[in-house]
Amino acid sequence: MPISRPLLVGAAALLLMAGAAQAQVKWDLPAAYPATNFHSVNLQDFANDVDKATGGKLKITVHANASLFKAPEIKRAVQGGQAQIGEILLVNYQNEWQLFGADGLPFLADSYDEAMKLWRVQKPMIEKKLGEQGMMVLYAVPWPPQGIYVKKPISSAADLKGVKWRAYSPATARIAELVGAQPVTVQAAELGQAMATGVVESYMSSGSTGFDTKTFEHIKYWYDTQAWLPKNAVIVNKSAFDALDAPTKQAVLKAAADAEVRGLAASKKTNTDSLDKLKANGMQILPPSPQLKADMKKVGDTMLKEWLDKAGPEGKQLVDAFSK
Repeated sequence: MPISRPLLVGAAALLLMAGAAQAQVKWDLPAAYPATNFHSVNLQDFANDVDKATGGKLKITVHANASLFKAPEIKRAVQGGQAQIGEILLVNYQNEWQLFGADGLPFLADSYDEAMKLWRVQKPMIEKKLGEQGMMVLYAVPWPPQGIYVKKPISSAADLKGVKWRAYSPATARIAELVGAQPVTVQAAELGQAMATGVVESYMSSGSTGFDTKTFEHIKYWYDTQAWLPKNAVIVNKSAFDALDAPTKQAVLKAAADAEVRGLAASKKTNTDSLDKLKANGMQILPPSPQLKADMKKVGDTMLKEWLDKAGPEGKQLVDAFSK
């Protein structure tokens, strides 16, 4: 019995759909910050750009707020292929390799221009390191400048003695030691709870994190020390990237380049907006006193010297190139 033409057309359409479904690639992208954070919004825009440019061939699902992996686990997840792509805070991995922590050195790069200059120097070295670990870096975006959140007014580093201080990286833990504060390890997702229960009384971060975590409900002072601008980097598993066809690879790289530019602009805007929002919620945004500034600069000098001792020739190469 002959098969009717509509049936043949229907069968052909089903085969085409099956082929398209097979061709579609799905990637998971774990991230550590809330979906409303400018980094996470930028990640979603990046995923949308890739979706659009590939005609839906590569779908990237963003898992914000440490919902898939906690912040310190994301790099290992991408390296091991549990996630194809992820966003990491570079300074979190300083203990593994000192150069990951370069943008967490206090007062080395203390403005957006300096932060991006440091990234241009850092990037080839990070690309080489990640390459050895089976990964690639796609782009990086700095956080707004870091200041000191504290429960009481301070005029020098001595005023931080004994204060319970949130440490989220080797550098922030070391600052606590140098000023005599008491370091407590708390990741961003747990910060609100830690402040509410009195586990944390002070920490260094951007206005953006302060607003995201409703720090103003617990802490009323922020000193604008512009200490450093740590960067989030988006990394991808090399095997997952290599498995893409050439046009899809190009689409990912183009979307990444656009995300870096867009992310930098978003960071600058977030810095202004979040400080305004903190003020509106009763927080005092203050310049550091000359004494506090001098004290923190001393902390920075000590930490740079210690870092260079640990980082060896690679670290010296990076700082020399940056200082040119």
